Amino acid sequence: MSDLATRPELDAAMEQYRRELTGYCYRMLGSSFDAEDAVQDTFVRAWRSYDRFEGRSSLRSWLYRIATNVCLDQLNAGNRRARPMDLTDQGHQATAVLNSRPEVTWLEPVPDGRVLPQTADPAETALAKESVRLAFMAALQHLPARQRAVLILREVLAWKADEVAELLETSVASVNSALQRARATMSAQQIKESESADPLDEEQRDLLARYLSAFEAYDIAKLTTLLHEDAVLSMPPYDLWIQGPAEIAAWHLEQGIGCKGSRLVPTTANGMPAFGQYRPSASGSGHEPWALQVLEVSAGRITGLNAFLDTARWFPLFGLPERLP
Repeated sequence: MSDLATRPELDAAMEQYRRELTGYCYRMLGSSFDAEDAVQDTFVRAWRSYDRFEGRSSLRSWLYRIATNVCLDQLNAGNRRARPMDLTDQGHQATAVLNSRPEVTWLEPVPDGRVLPQTADPAETALAKESVRLAFMAALQHLPARQRAVLILREVLAWKADEVAELLETSVASVNSALQRARATMSAQQIKESESADPLDEEQRDLLARYLSAFEAYDIAKLTTLLHEDAVLSMPPYDLWIQGPAEIAAWHLEQGIGCKGSRLVPTTANGMPAFGQYRPSASGSGHEPWALQVLEVSAGRITGLNAFLDTARWFPLFGLPERLP
């Protein structure tokens, strides 16, 4: 056994890969919390089996092999995350029913700092952000587990076919075949475009400033002018989703009227602009957490308003205040 196995150096050596492994596991599992658990499980398994690690591959490759097995075990249990648009037909304000589904149903948001690499390469940064967008993540959920691993390793992380084959203990031909099938499935999902949040260009900054101003003023007429004609509003854990500026406006003025007087705190999630939304407290003093809003933006308009309502989970994860005075 190497001296590394009996000293803090092994912890430090593994820790340098935590962020990229968390990003890999998040893409595999669709859950920020499951991803962090998977990475921790990976480190525990690595510790326990380090005496069998003979340095035939790099520590990074070995950790990815363990992480892949951890994720495959979870996915073989049948876990598949989804968005409301994957589960139900389009709803309408006039007939809307708020049907809640369990937490394990939903594709979860993730803070950029937990999964995106620290790199000065703009192309690498853009690819990383693209690969954690909600729409891309939802499409990944349609892939069988091993195809998902192949696509992520080959096209997101830029591993070579022979490296993936060694990791999955299969042939290069099998890897190439799985990649071809995965590409076909992803293409069939017709993933909508969305622009990343960082760095924001002038048009994006202006759009988000106008959105924040309109939402906090609860000027719904102004807010709807910022929406794309087929913009979608969803609100996990409810499986309802509605589409189009008129329907979204009606929702905010009817069932969503409790959002009037809200305040927004900017953040980012999944490489996209986001806000912590705080509604006026029932006590009349201050504002309390209501939703993590993750916005999808394309060509100067908002195409998606994703309101994740389980604030007890999301606000601590994103470092958002417990309440606003």
